[in-house]
Amino acid sequence: MKDELHSKYPPVPLTLEGSYILHQMFRFRRPAWKRLEKNRQAAASAETAALLAAMEQSKEEPSAVFSLLGHKGDLLFIHFRRTLEALNAAQVALADLDLTEYLEPTTSYVSVVELGLYEATVRLYQSLSEKGLQPGSAEWNQAVAAELDSQRKVVAPRLFTPIPPRRYVCFYPMNKLRGETKNWYSAPLEERQKMMAEHGIIGRRYAGQVTQIISGSIGFDDWEWGVDLFADDPLVFKKLVYEMRFDEASAVYGQFGAFYIGVRLPAAKFGMFLEAKGPA
Repeated sequence: MKDELHSKYPPVPLTLEGSYILHQMFRFRRPAWKRLEKNRQAAASAETAALLAAMEQSKEEPSAVFSLLGHKGDLLFIHFRRTLEALNAAQVALADLDLTEYLEPTTSYVSVVELGLYEATVRLYQSLSEKGLQPGSAEWNQAVAAELDSQRKVVAPRLFTPIPPRRYVCFYPMNKLRGETKNWYSAPLEERQKMMAEHGIIGRRYAGQVTQIISGSIGFDDWEWGVDLFADDPLVFKKLVYEMRFDEASAVYGQFGAFYIGVRLPAAKFGMFLEAKGPA
């Protein structure tokens, strides 16, 4: 009976989407910057700080800047926007700064805030199947639309969230494995739901210590999801990610890209970075 139910379920879990996100990583060409006349440095610094201040003060479409550690870049700009057009406008505005002459892009990442509804999906599909409804029928589609609308009202603040005002950020992209013997996308929906539930339990143990924002990037970028972790204690990143490596969803199916760690750089203190003083 279980296999029969699995065969009747659409395999894709329901999701809700929110803000579009752009991560931009840059290397700062400090030797060239140091050769620039002081008055031009001051003008470029003031222009950049003014733009960043306006961006970070927006409640609905914020941006934030972080000073990166390691060789992968010096600066990380994170933009949350309601539309791709607004995201593109943020990218263009940054590119129009005089400072951009001294910023070398190292990589970027485009995604959209995503809430996966595995538990609600399984519960809904079981209920609809018990009623004898067929996937894709008008009644089925109406029930799915009603469930999404109901869930959207409950989680709206998580879909269009401000960038958490924490001191540190950890960003990394990830995939779900397609292997010769283990393939996330061929596992039954209920099994994936149970694994994600286990995964979520670990995350909830860190509530209050870290704010996690998951964004979907299938069709937008080279990986399938982006993960942003924000915390005031950077050791929480290590503890959380390490503990999650032991649950089945990560241990068997998780593939991880490069990790980026940064310290928040408020617009008002951006000039300190340019002066090689670092975040205060």
